[in-house]
Amino acid sequence: MQLTTSSFPTGGTIPAEFAFAEADPETHARLAGNRSPQLAWGDLPDGTRSLALICVDTDAPTVADDVNQEGRSVPADLPRADFHHWVMIDIPVTCTELAAGACSDGVTAGGKHDPAGPEGARQGLNDYTSWFAGDDDMGGQYLGYDGPAPPWNDERVHHYHFQLHAIDVESLDVGSPFGTPDVRSAMEGHILERVEIVGSYTQNPALLG
Repeated sequence: MQLTTSSFPTGGTIPAEFAFAEADPETHARLAGNRSPQLAWGDLPDGTRSLALICVDTDAPTVADDVNQEGRSVPADLPRADFHHWVMIDIPVTCTELAAGACSDGVTAGGKHDPAGPEGARQGLNDYTSWFAGDDDMGGQYLGYDGPAPPWNDERVHHYHFQLHAIDVESLDVGSPFGTPDVRSAMEGHILERVEIVGSYTQNPALLG
């Protein structure tokens, strides 16, 4: 089973075109292109009846006290947790590629309510839903892909894992709306194979090349 992308080098930096936010010299951060990256796959294992796609940042701070605070920084050694940027399930096996921008093209305040995607596929909530909860301008249900926006003062570069799962059922048993934890639970015992590619991203000027 193979997973590739032409949107960023494997293990390399994700361009701001595919991020939710990018560095700004005056305001620290501004909204970016937020396009979903190009992804292609093949060599699916026998018995594959659908695919599930997850994108997760494994470097999200576990304590938000210093996040994006002037004159402070998020220590590199702070314990980290997962922040889910995308979950899509029931992708038909006839689909072998997602073009760049096919599932997201620009930031939608309050979240995309009906994100584009392959016919028959279902997309769940990403973690911007909880991050923006209570924000009058940005709060809402964020479905589908929304890209990287790590804290601009984080001393650690963030890593984004795009994980593709070959599933032995056509449809996973999750209600609506659903999130990545629901999908991970529903996939138990149904994953034939999993592959991933990883890209990195930062908004911290001290870490930018």
